Amino acid sequence: MMCEVMPTISETEGPGGGNGTGRRGSGSPLQSDSEGHFESLMVSMLEERDRLLDTLRETQENLGLTQSKLHEVSHERDSLQRQLNTALPQSFIFITKASGFHL
Repeated sequence: MMCEVMPTISETEGPGGGNGTGRRGSGSPLQSDSEGHFESLMVSMLEERDRLLDTLRETQENLGLTQSKLHEVSHERDSLQRQLNTALPQSFIFITKASGFHL
């Protein structure tokens, strides 16, 4: 089986030949393609930036909610700890501390 090999195209070669004159003028199709690609790239980057900013805002809101929930739970834990300390006999607290068990 034979495979056809395509000729190598140099990166410096433009559509006009090997002399690097791919850009012909301000109205050339090559330049408008380049401008269109650049515009498309810019639009894509702006959309990605907007998506990232939305994600950042959501994450900051979630962080704020989580921190407030943590604050509430810490106060509740402290309150329960105080209730346990007042409800349990002091000898039981001494025994549990001496054995390494912490409430």
